[in-house]
Amino acid sequence: MSFNEDLAEPLIDGETYELDSIRTEYHPHTGKPPQVHNFSEFQRGASSCGPRPKKRPWEPFNSRLDFDAADLALEACLSVAQTERLIKLIRRGNLKQEEFTLRNFKDIRSRWEAASHRVTPFTHEKLSLAFHQKEFKFDLYYRPLWDWICDLLRDPKFGPHFVFDAQRLSKYDGKQFVRFFDEPWTANSFWDHQSKIPPNAKPLAFILYADKAKLSSFGRAKGYPVIARCANLPVHIRNGEGIGGGRVVGWLPIPKEDPEFANKPGFVNFKNAVWHESFLRILHSLAQWTEDGGWVNCWDNIARLFYPLILILAADYEEQMVMALLRGLMSGFPCPICLVPKSELSSAEGGTYPHRTSEETQALITEARAQNRIEDKEKILKSQSLRDVDSSFRIMKRSHVFPALSFDRLHYNHEGLFGDHLFVELQRYIKSAGRAAIAEVDNNFSVMPRWRNLNHFDEVMSITFSDGSKHQDIAKLIVFAAHSVLDPRTHKLAYLLLRCIRLYVEFEMYAGLEVHTTETIEAGRHSLAQFSMFMEKYIKKSARESDKNWNFPKKHLPFHLFDDIEAKGATRNFGTEYNEKMHGPIKESFLRRTNFKNIAGQILRFDHWNLVSEYISSEIATYDAHMSRSGSPGVDEDDVGDMDSNQLHETSHVHLGAKQKRSTLQAVEEQHIDDEAFRNFQSRLSIYMTNTCKALDIPLPTGARSIEFLPDDEVTEYRFLKVQFESSVDWRPSMDYLRCSPCFHNVDRHDCIIVKTDKGFIFARLAFVFTFTIGSTEYPTALIHPYDAPCQQLPKDKHFHFWRVKPQPRARSCFISVRSIIRGAALTSDPSEPADYLVIDTVDSDMFLRMKKMHSEAPE
Repeated sequence: MSFNEDLAEPLIDGETYELDSIRTEYHPHTGKPPQVHNFSEFQRGASSCGPRPKKRPWEPFNSRLDFDAADLALEACLSVAQTERLIKLIRRGNLKQEEFTLRNFKDIRSRWEAASHRVTPFTHEKLSLAFHQKEFKFDLYYRPLWDWICDLLRDPKFGPHFVFDAQRLSKYDGKQFVRFFDEPWTANSFWDHQSKIPPNAKPLAFILYADKAKLSSFGRAKGYPVIARCANLPVHIRNGEGIGGGRVVGWLPIPKEDPEFANKPGFVNFKNAVWHESFLRILHSLAQWTEDGGWVNCWDNIARLFYPLILILAADYEEQMVMALLRGLMSGFPCPICLVPKSELSSAEGGTYPHRTSEETQALITEARAQNRIEDKEKILKSQSLRDVDSSFRIMKRSHVFPALSFDRLHYNHEGLFGDHLFVELQRYIKSAGRAAIAEVDNNFSVMPRWRNLNHFDEVMSITFSDGSKHQDIAKLIVFAAHSVLDPRTHKLAYLLLRCIRLYVEFEMYAGLEVHTTETIEAGRHSLAQFSMFMEKYIKKSARESDKNWNFPKKHLPFHLFDDIEAKGATRNFGTEYNEKMHGPIKESFLRRTNFKNIAGQILRFDHWNLVSEYISSEIATYDAHMSRSGSPGVDEDDVGDMDSNQLHETSHVHLGAKQKRSTLQAVEEQHIDDEAFRNFQSRLSIYMTNTCKALDIPLPTGARSIEFLPDDEVTEYRFLKVQFESSVDWRPSMDYLRCSPCFHNVDRHDCIIVKTDKGFIFARLAFVFTFTIGSTEYPTALIHPYDAPCQQLPKDKHFHFWRVKPQPRARSCFISVRSIIRGAALTSDPSEPADYLVIDTVDSDMFLRMKKMHSEAPE
């Protein structure tokens, strides 16, 4: 059977496969037949043992101590005086007489300069462009992209990790193979690009990000970095720190507003021309190889033919307008992807408009330039909101700007659609409901359970947030905090808006999955359609009392989100979150001690030295690893830190920590005498263990008919759990950090869990985690408070997709083996039904998909 792009059928009719088997179809140019591997045997990535290290990896520094001192001074941004004080201290305190040859800052600087050739340096060019017969000059800094990527291709530490061929991956669900998307080479664009180049060539795909950034150390001064990543490297490398991660490859000039031309429309075009003329220089080293390809002798001494392409352009909306040479927010067609009119940006049918193409765009610009009258020229350009400027991307054969522009969750969703619009609108309604409503929402946020990797808020109603990650987490929690305040009868519009926000969060959760299947993509599209439909209702109904205009691009752009995922893989491949971390504030202490003429030169010299430092550090790490394997010490024994004295107690997939002193069973009961969960702790534990031994055919002590614990028998309490589980998103191990402590940072903290029982899965709260020994066997056990009492489902559970649970009476606590814990769970009390709790399904993507499955399997 042939491979279907959405669902891959078995290779041979009637052939059977194990559940979760992975099928890989390779691009036809590889000549490889499709392969099916059992899930446990499926491997991705390099299996190389690594390169042989250099004998003196710290060179050109004379010694390792010289490098360590220079690296510390660079990392801490020490001034010249501070650096020389550090050198004097090291020389004075170097009791081991380890070789140390540095004498002053000049020595350090000369070593960095000597090492700079190890990686591609920056090039400095002067640009000169004229506008209205006035010449403007700009400084441009860039690192040639082709040379930068060749550095990685020749590096034996990173070369084996490159993936050069497109693949289509699918997972067997028991009936059929379902395609999934994660890395760029598993998505459609990579496959399509490889189909357009010679069979003996490989696509070399780039991810480029550009965005103006305020340099807070310089007041109003701004920088304009361009950051590159290689899409052929796996996500943990390209989105990580270090040499294989994102790299500043350019620093674009920012034209100052000239008072003489401030009101001239053509000056905006001129600023766009400066951007594209600068970007043209950055792309030039790639462009020369896009026609016939370029050969590179790689890390394994094999020469490969590469065709470079710009696969992904990551930027916020304003920068995408510059990249695409469009007129922006106020123009008639403000979407960078399709030709939706501005008046239809809020329409639920926004995904039905034709997409922009480079061929049609260039044809319109050519037609416009042929006109004699300015009015006629402008009419043609405005028909698609184009600017009369030559695009830098025209020199990149096989790469087109419009399909490369990618959905930006950070700016479009977190900071944009939700942060600037949905959340602001909801705040307005809640504030209009009075101080009591404001206080209740803030209080509901403050009592939310704390969760790893999720911001905790004590209040949100009176604070303005500028951090996109905080807006993202507020969106995940706001429905749980605000639903009890908004009555559907008295707050009809606000309640409808809250339903819209819940649907927004759902499609956003689907968008953020680390791995997408065809099923989750369709589910995401469905959630987006539902959100759009409800928003259309809300917009129409709220128009009577509000003049808010919802026809803005970030309302429309989600229609292109799931197309991008199918084309380029998971959104983490083209998001801006990983790039914005790279151009934070520059420390003045470093800049004060440099002698460069401008800010850009100082920053990029600093950046290049840091790259050289990373390169040398990685060489030293390879050296240390090799010496360790060969039994030779690579570092002094004094450099090895002490082992953690509070090691975790491991049991299956659950690891126990925060070990307490041993206590008798009698002491445990007395310590919790006011807690009904611990009533008859000793006798109930005896019954539990007797039943467990019988159920598992564990031999009882000789002659005994049951397990009988005595008051003096001891247990060991643990107050921390690490629960490892297989993520339902990417099928990799994930970890929850849970607490079961009466005083964690001066607060009672007893987290909730999902437990596997004979009757299925239930939610429960940890009450006490401990181990005890029978014979020579230790039993890790938990006392839990089950949340499986019957509860009435309310209309809002259907409206907001809540999963409602109710705790049993406290006295009905029970014992479980910690091995039956599936994962942690976050439960929050429902203020409108205090006896009930709601499962916060948005804490992470695995919980989101688990709860979706539970909803689908629940009886109507």
